[in-house]
Amino acid sequence: METKILYTGKTHTTGGREGASVSSDDNLNVKLTMPGSTRPGTNPEQLFAAGWSACFIGAMGIAAGKMNIKLPAETAVDAEVDLAVTNGEYSLQARLNVSLPGLDVETAKAITAEAHNTCPYSKATKGNINVEINII
Repeated sequence: METKILYTGKTHTTGGREGASVSSDDNLNVKLTMPGSTRPGTNPEQLFAAGWSACFIGAMGIAAGKMNIKLPAETAVDAEVDLAVTNGEYSLQARLNVSLPGLDVETAKAITAEAHNTCPYSKATKGNINVEINII
């Protein structure tokens, strides 16, 4: 089976969690700070949450389309990515809090379950981190 590359995101990062990251097209240009810092900037957990939630909405759109359902215009995902430490080892865990106003809970669960099976971020984390999907 041949793999077709659809897009490659490229960034240049210096300074780690206290540095900066710039994309090759300069559309992303951010200062990085430690979580909880009062300095201006974002952190990898926020960037991951933003990317995952955007991707997940796209995957929900595909899932809903297969079910002949139109996603509500107000569809939203509030992603929470935790940086955790257990016995001195760092890890991530996440919650995707999904709002699908106007859809019944069972339909929303079916859409999010299918999206979680097809979203590239969900596939990358499956079995690697604890993930909760909540319908809000």
